[in-house]
Amino acid sequence: MRKLRVAAGMTTERAAALLNVPRTNVPNMESGRSGISAERVRTLAANYGCTDQALVEALAALATGREKGWWEAYRGQLRDGFLDIAEMEWHATCLRIAVTVHLPGLLQTEDHARAVFAAVIPRLSSDDIDVRVAHRIDRHQVLNRPDPPMLDVIVHEAALRMEFGGPAVARRQLEHLLRISDGGNVNLRVIPFKAGGFPGAGQSVVYAGAAVPRLDTVELDSTHGPEFIGDEGQLAKYRAQLDAAQQLALAPPASRDFVQALAHHL
Repeated sequence: MRKLRVAAGMTTERAAALLNVPRTNVPNMESGRSGISAERVRTLAANYGCTDQALVEALAALATGREKGWWEAYRGQLRDGFLDIAEMEWHATCLRIAVTVHLPGLLQTEDHARAVFAAVIPRLSSDDIDVRVAHRIDRHQVLNRPDPPMLDVIVHEAALRMEFGGPAVARRQLEHLLRISDGGNVNLRVIPFKAGGFPGAGQSVVYAGAAVPRLDTVELDSTHGPEFIGDEGQLAKYRAQLDAAQQLALAPPASRDFVQALAHHL
């Protein structure tokens, strides 16, 4: 909604006047800090001159479907970025992920996740680790619901060989990858060391597809927290980057064989 307003050259004061609400309500609605009805979405979109009805209806659907998600139970216990990742995953129609060092949170076992958080600097307390691990495991429910998003994961060999928690934990993690990629909604592809360099080799990228392409989002991991990108030019860049990485990766059957061989040698 903010993008539409800015493109229309409209101030928050004018948008608030259209809805007969205080000016501060508009940025709160745009950031998701407060709710907005489908009727108000359509009112603002019409005054912003938006003629993309598919986009308007997708935004209206998001407005009417904003009931509190399971992640709200963690508000106040975790930074907002953790909750934003969970919400993004939950509302995605499909997810494309590429990682080089850390395995995707959606595919981590509890023991692996605990070992990852235990390595954070500055050190976390045992209570903080427990909360982060619980939240990470709760994120997995998006893959177990009746209508899970399609998940395409590209994992570099380096991430598969990282022994967080030691060999036994690493082996169980690899076995978990094999089990979860045996279902119908998870495609696992491995880029072996011998494939050489590839676009985005230094990044972890999550591309979340939405009901309409203009609502797609990219999430990038960093030590300071997640960064969310929605600019179309950047989205196109990351789609191309993921396509190029996928071309270098092994096909899913060969990738599963690769993971199985690594697990066998642990």
